[in-house]
Amino acid sequence: MESKDIINTGKKYVKLNHIKSKNKFINIKSDYILKKLFNNMQKKISLKIIKCNINIQKRLNININNYKDFSEKFTPVELEIIPIQNVYGSFIKIEEEDEKYFHIYFNDNKEDIKKTKLNKEDNASKINIIIDYQIKSFRYLFFNRNCMESINFKKFYRNNITDMSYMFSGCRAIKKLNLSNFNTNNVINMRSMFEGCSSIKVLNISNFNTNSVTDMSYMFSRCLSLTEINLSNFNTNNVTNMNRMFSRCSSLNELNLSNFNTNNVTNMSRMFFECSSLKELNLSNFNTNNVTNMCAMFFECSSLKELNLSNFNTNNATDMSYMFSGCSEELKLKIRSKYKNFFQ
Repeated sequence: MESKDIINTGKKYVKLNHIKSKNKFINIKSDYILKKLFNNMQKKISLKIIKCNINIQKRLNININNYKDFSEKFTPVELEIIPIQNVYGSFIKIEEEDEKYFHIYFNDNKEDIKKTKLNKEDNASKINIIIDYQIKSFRYLFFNRNCMESINFKKFYRNNITDMSYMFSGCRAIKKLNLSNFNTNNVINMRSMFEGCSSIKVLNISNFNTNSVTDMSYMFSRCLSLTEINLSNFNTNNVTNMNRMFSRCSSLNELNLSNFNTNNVTNMSRMFFECSSLKELNLSNFNTNNVTNMCAMFFECSSLKELNLSNFNTNNATDMSYMFSGCSEELKLKIRSKYKNFFQ
């Protein structure tokens, strides 16, 4: 007979607020225990137990009727790093208070290694990292880490990550990023996310959901080797800052921004600064009604021959200095004849 405190799981009776571990009942007071419950028991049983406990649902802020929401809450992020041979140093940046939520394994070793730095004696050819669901920010996660050549995100189901600013910033040695499993559904900040990833030639982020992002400043700045980037699925409806977004992408020879919505953008300063390989740029869809800063927006775009600014409104722009400085005289003549307001 079931009571309010006990539920029949089909195989055995389990107290609603406890789980049985090594013949002892452990009080469910922390999310850590709940995670253990979900991972160690059958998922259907876990759901059945937590479904009956409203307090647990409120604390976890989950809709228990939506299995996907529930599973994502407890699914860790799993990634694989390939280090550069004979290059040593830190490979991940972990804030001290979050160390217990990261699990690191070298060369498929099952032992959890509590270190974030490679030494010669480690002889690691592969580093596997598991990040628990408690982590809600990836800010600075790989900031200036230069002992690895590739990062592959194998599992990434969670929706609770809100900050990815500076995540790969300064990773000069990385040549390959597999982000096909990335979940960016609730990310708000992507500032400097790939800034300084100077060895990456192709970046496939076509699966990114950027509906909630407000800051894309410096996002691809100083990606010196980048020749190809697919932004066709980018939603920029809520973005307010595009300052230096593509600055110094000097190898980028093509850029399709036809889907960009810039209605809320206020800062486009140095947005295409020193994009010296771009030959044409169609920005006819850009709404610049709210932009106040266009300083050096196309500075040193020396190869640019065609630039469509037909819908640009500069009425609210307070800084347009050096906007076309370093561009060819041929382009400047075209701009003068078509868009006189830029030179008033």
